[in-house]
Amino acid sequence: MLINCNKCKKKFVVPDSAITILGRLVQCSACGNKWTQFPLNKETKLKVEKKITKAVKIKKNLYTEEYLKRKHGLVIGKTENKKLPVKKEKNNFGFYSYILIFIIFLLTAFGVLNLIKDDIIQNYPLTEEYINYLYEIIELLKILLYQLKGN
Repeated sequence: MLINCNKCKKKFVVPDSAITILGRLVQCSACGNKWTQFPLNKETKLKVEKKITKAVKIKKNLYTEEYLKRKHGLVIGKTENKKLPVKKEKNNFGFYSYILIFIIFLLTAFGVLNLIKDDIIQNYPLTEEYINYLYEIIELLKILLYQLKGN
């Protein structure tokens, strides 16, 4: 089926099965205009209009107790002593909080390592080279940060 936008006159190809007898809300992708598209036959348009007016007369209250119970599981009018589910408090521990905790952990680990590095080297002499490399890298990172801060 070929449909036209009422506003910008752009044409669209839509499968015939997409537009039912009751019509369908469509939106133009070019201008954003929305309208209800009905099948092209004049006879079906008349049938649809009759059905719509009949449905409007029948449906006075859209939110009846039966509708709300069936659609949303809500029961109105009958109040029982049911406990409401307890809402859990939202965790406000975001990304930057995790980064801060990680930095504090690293600083603590390096502080402890600095305190016990002589004992570690005395008990495990092969680790002296690795510990010295680690502290050299930390010093190079300090120098790099100070240079970045200065610029």
